[in-house]
Amino acid sequence: MSRLKQGLRVELDPTVEQRARLGQHAGLSRVAENFCLALVKAALEQRHAERTYGVPDAQLTAVPWSAPALERAWRVAHPRLYPWFAEKGLSSRVPKEACRVRACGLKNWADSRNGNRRGPRAGFSSWRKRKHGSRFRYDDDRAHPTDTRTVKLPGVGRFRTREDMSWLTGRLGDGRARIIGATVREQAGRWWVSFQVDIDRSDINARRAVPADAPTCGIDLGLKTFAVIADDTGAVEEVHAARAVKAAQRKLRRVNKVLARCQRGSNNRARAARNVAAVHLTVANRRVDFLHQLTTRLARTKRAIAVESLNVAGMIRSRGLAHAVSDAGFVEFQRLLEYKIGWYASKVWAADRWYPSSKTCSECGAINAGLTLSDRSWLCLCGIEHDRDHNAARNLLAAMHAAA
Repeated sequence: MSRLKQGLRVELDPTVEQRARLGQHAGLSRVAENFCLALVKAALEQRHAERTYGVPDAQLTAVPWSAPALERAWRVAHPRLYPWFAEKGLSSRVPKEACRVRACGLKNWADSRNGNRRGPRAGFSSWRKRKHGSRFRYDDDRAHPTDTRTVKLPGVGRFRTREDMSWLTGRLGDGRARIIGATVREQAGRWWVSFQVDIDRSDINARRAVPADAPTCGIDLGLKTFAVIADDTGAVEEVHAARAVKAAQRKLRRVNKVLARCQRGSNNRARAARNVAAVHLTVANRRVDFLHQLTTRLARTKRAIAVESLNVAGMIRSRGLAHAVSDAGFVEFQRLLEYKIGWYASKVWAADRWYPSSKTCSECGAINAGLTLSDRSWLCLCGIEHDRDHNAARNLLAAMHAAA
């Protein structure tokens, strides 16, 4: 039995009293995170002062980097600094997880600074503020479903859900799944709980596995056409993106104007801010729904998939492309595709970032060095006229086969 980690998010249907209780726990998490950060900053400043006095490094004040150290400091300090924590009967698991989150952020910063962490350099942790959103975490299976439509959150209560959870509760009941953590988050006035699950998906993966005779394909991602998919059967498919931000541009402009005209601190401004958040949530949901449907279909029907290694960070720095690239969601597309191929036994091959897929003739192999981004089609010296995106998809497919 092979098990893997998976997330499952369901929307809660809280009452007015439960919303207030959720807000209290989100505030508790924010307070605990800021307490940990203040503790670390004070220790770092003390160490800096001690160095100026000539104190040896071995005798400098210790910095509480680890989660256990931060948790111990919280347990000692909260009866004096935050007596309302015990008085209101809030869950003790929330500040414990907040300490772990803060310790993880500090570790990422230290590892990035020392060169032990890949990717963009991580900055030092910053203060959590209300405007950063309401969220809190539970460890292990403290938060869990009690039936297909009810979730229990410690310190808060039982919640009805807006979605059926039979898929999860059935696997929890027979031991095929185990909850290892849960995050509760608010967006646009709506609350969700996301379960992190250690699960056995062998039944559904076997049922949805890619057939051995399924085609292979090359995928060229672009802005005019989101994806051009060229199969080894010769078929070429164009997939057009939802362009969620562009579709909602008029509504976003209207609700942002209303927000800008409201007095700060007023009830009207709070209502207008919720309306802006609701539009952004709709945009995000449209985009992720499109990406999930496309990546699931590809992972279930293609035996091997060739994709580009796009420099999305560099593309976003281009003033003319930044808006369209962000709206497309190329990075999320690749992330979703990479973990879904592991479910359904397909494969992904990524071309080198500098591979000239658009400039290379798929017939004779000649390279058109003068091709510009505005050229949507071009004529090769061998007499073949190419559609830029179709040609790139065919070249990616051929490169994957050549590398196999």
